[in-house]
Amino acid sequence: MLMQTARPLGELENPTEFIPRHIGIEEADEQHMLSVIGEASRRALVESIVPRSIARAKPMQLPPPATEAAALKELRQIANRNQVFKSFIGQGYYGTHTPGVILRNILENPAWYTAYTPYQAEISQGRMEALVNFQTMVCDLTGMPIANASMLDEATAAAEAMTLAKRSVRSKSNTIVVAGDCHPQTIEVVQTRAAPLGLQVVLANSHEEWVKCLEGDYFAVLAQYPATSGRIDDLRADVEKAHSKQAAFIVAADLLALTLLVPPGEFDADIVVGTTQRFGMPMGAGGPHAAYLACRDDFKRSMPGRLVGVSVDSHGNPAYRLALQTREQHIRREKATSNICTAQVLPAVVASMYAVYHGPQGLKRIALRVASYTAILAKGLEQLGHKPRRESAFDTISLHTGEATKSCAARAVSMKANIRVAWEEYICISLDETTTREDIELLWSVFAKPGQALPKVADYEKGIEPLIPQALRRTSDFLTHPVFNTHHSETGMLRYIRALSDKDLALDRSMIPLGSCTMKLNATSEMIPITWPEFAHIHPFAPREQLQGYAMLDEQLRAWLCEATGYAGISLQPNAGSQGEYAGLLAIKAWHESKGQGHRNVCLIPSSAHGTNPASAQMVGMQVVVTACDDNGNVDMADLQAKCEQHKDKLACIMITYPSTHGVFEMQVKELCAMVHKYGGRVYVDGANMNALVGVAAPGEFGGDVSHLNLHKTFCIPHGGGGPGVGPVCVVEDLVPFLPGHATGGVADHGVGAVSAAPLGNAAVLPISWMYCRMMGAEGLRQATEVAILSANYISAKLRDHYPTLYASENGHVAHECILDLRPLKETSGVTAEDVAKRLIDYGFHAPTLSFPVPGTLMVEPTESETLDELDRFIGAMVAIREEIRRVEKGEWPQDDNPLKNAPHTAAALMKGEWQHAYPREAGAAVLDERRHAKYWPPIGRVDNVYGDRNLFCSCVPLAAYED
Repeated sequence: MLMQTARPLGELENPTEFIPRHIGIEEADEQHMLSVIGEASRRALVESIVPRSIARAKPMQLPPPATEAAALKELRQIANRNQVFKSFIGQGYYGTHTPGVILRNILENPAWYTAYTPYQAEISQGRMEALVNFQTMVCDLTGMPIANASMLDEATAAAEAMTLAKRSVRSKSNTIVVAGDCHPQTIEVVQTRAAPLGLQVVLANSHEEWVKCLEGDYFAVLAQYPATSGRIDDLRADVEKAHSKQAAFIVAADLLALTLLVPPGEFDADIVVGTTQRFGMPMGAGGPHAAYLACRDDFKRSMPGRLVGVSVDSHGNPAYRLALQTREQHIRREKATSNICTAQVLPAVVASMYAVYHGPQGLKRIALRVASYTAILAKGLEQLGHKPRRESAFDTISLHTGEATKSCAARAVSMKANIRVAWEEYICISLDETTTREDIELLWSVFAKPGQALPKVADYEKGIEPLIPQALRRTSDFLTHPVFNTHHSETGMLRYIRALSDKDLALDRSMIPLGSCTMKLNATSEMIPITWPEFAHIHPFAPREQLQGYAMLDEQLRAWLCEATGYAGISLQPNAGSQGEYAGLLAIKAWHESKGQGHRNVCLIPSSAHGTNPASAQMVGMQVVVTACDDNGNVDMADLQAKCEQHKDKLACIMITYPSTHGVFEMQVKELCAMVHKYGGRVYVDGANMNALVGVAAPGEFGGDVSHLNLHKTFCIPHGGGGPGVGPVCVVEDLVPFLPGHATGGVADHGVGAVSAAPLGNAAVLPISWMYCRMMGAEGLRQATEVAILSANYISAKLRDHYPTLYASENGHVAHECILDLRPLKETSGVTAEDVAKRLIDYGFHAPTLSFPVPGTLMVEPTESETLDELDRFIGAMVAIREEIRRVEKGEWPQDDNPLKNAPHTAAALMKGEWQHAYPREAGAAVLDERRHAKYWPPIGRVDNVYGDRNLFCSCVPLAAYED
């Protein structure tokens, strides 16, 4: 019987209770791991790995750790500072209803949000099917033949479309014509992206300017459909004009409107971009939302982003895979078509499921309701003496309100509603799926004169004709595939979602030991706030006084991240790590220009660097010069010295990753920084491996000038199957004036413009990182770093006799990840690193990072959140696989018929009556200990990548393909 004794209250309160819930290694586990590694303490281990020259002199100054309940309470107080008014702003962001079955079973479900990018196709079939549904949905609604699996936001998609057009058309012009009636944030991001590439953006702000511009010389045209003011233009003649100039025509289109409007593909548009936000994703002060990009078939091999295609598996069954992977920036580097690494997979899945749930008839009904309410609103305003500027509209009308503009907007705010002030003397009003009869009457009351009788919505109950021109009304079918016409009941939808998630491996099933990708715990308490209405249902361009909660969140999180990195200033605007890189290089470029050194354009990049680095440098107009690495994976200092001397008059910067991409702390990093500074360059430290630095060393203190962080890695925002991400850009004091601005969002315009559509980028997921920092505190964050290093060294030590670690420090230790060298196995057994990766699936694991940064290797990063049991389970699987390889080496199993070559094994393949392989079925099943861990059965055999590339097919598979 437990004795109950009186104890001081202080002993019963534990503000650090979250730390051991985040960190999976307990004290007894730690002692065992240290004994395996051969170190006396965790601190001694870290001090033997991290150069003493860069160790932090003082701890981070952060609030003390809080319990989960206390942190949620504090964040709720911050959220309450936001004011959630009814939004009629539009401009690409709309109210929407997220179906409950999708909210609970996808957006809030770790089976979906903890999944990784689907590089390993065999354990990603569920989310890839959802992404193929997304691609099919976009193709059907836009009328285009091919679409990618999502973009970061509509503005970024438009900028990517601009560069895609430049690469793809015959016109030699450097000018793009942009309609002034595009969304302002889109124009701003396009202008930011065009400038360093030497492209000229010509704005056509009137019909006369538009006609004149189309007679000129240009390589592309961008128009909004419907326009930001609500106008619906017939663009057919304009498309013909652009094509006569050998230029591309880009349309930024609203997908909901396209259920009623002639799709751009039917009037020969070349590229169509937009956002799927209103398909079930809350506004979230700007994101995350899945944008889309669709194009003509001729452009498909230059498309940015990812494309999910269909191939076959080893049994001849249809199988999904990432197609055209040679476009990935990891491979093409400075020749990459884009630097985008993450996309917006989770929001894309939500959008696709929204279409699956509602089906074509449901989407059309929603669109007709919006269009009908818009027509009713316009009719009533006309009765009140406010005739809309245009006769055509889908969801947005604009009024010339002259001197009364500000007073009308203020009156709306006094009624807890926001309308958009546009072009100083005009007001735009946008409706959406959430609009009600009461909303229409409220808007009428905003514009009614005192004593003026209001119209009544009831007068239009029998229907009213939408304001869509007859010539532009859609007649073609869309979403005809059975997947969009089957799962309309909640039971059916629930089971479809579950069936897809059952096919996949995510962090809720097992560790995902991906090097460089830091797949760490996304704690439930961190995730809870993202769906709070105060964060979710607020427009990014609402009046700033209504966004005080987000302003406070931004201020606090930036201060905490400055403490973690040692930098002076941070912008949270970049909505992916790639965009943070881009923003950081723009800052360096702008700083050189401010010093009269605009000719400095050489960017030094070590050969081991992540592929986004050279791609980002190319995007800002820099010349990439590769520097060598030595046999230990370190930057070759002699070669660096020679390259600095060779390019001393043009040196702009160097981009390094620290710890290095090879998983080691390079001892000479301070000397490297000093050398580049001596030659007039700046130092960019890629923050991909920040999980090995927080609390231990700070890039801004040891010589870095700029870094980006991956909040979807080190700071716990989920990967979501390949996005969303957040990539803040961090800079030293003299570069702060060159952080991204956002004129549209009212953020002071700094040295560079906007890099994302919204001022805070993917604002709605920032509470996740806030919660993580608040619950961990300075000591918890440092402990997380140290345990991540401990766990990587434990794996390296335990596997040393089976798979040598390729790179290590002089004492044999690694940083937070280790590269296992499998290259010798190919010669002795015919087994490749890919075979081991596929065999790990049979053992229930996502493979480590395959063949990066060294071909024929596996890069393992366990993170601090994994338990010792899980680490040992992974180690056990790797040892078992090595024993299987030894059997091949001994000749017991043939090199072409063994469990590794045939992996992964499906349950169906193992259950077939006649077994014709050289190894027993039990070996194929790969069950180490079924009592400790449920067996994962892969849904398909190994995917044939070559077949998929030769037979490119990127939309929903016809049911006949599954018939045998």
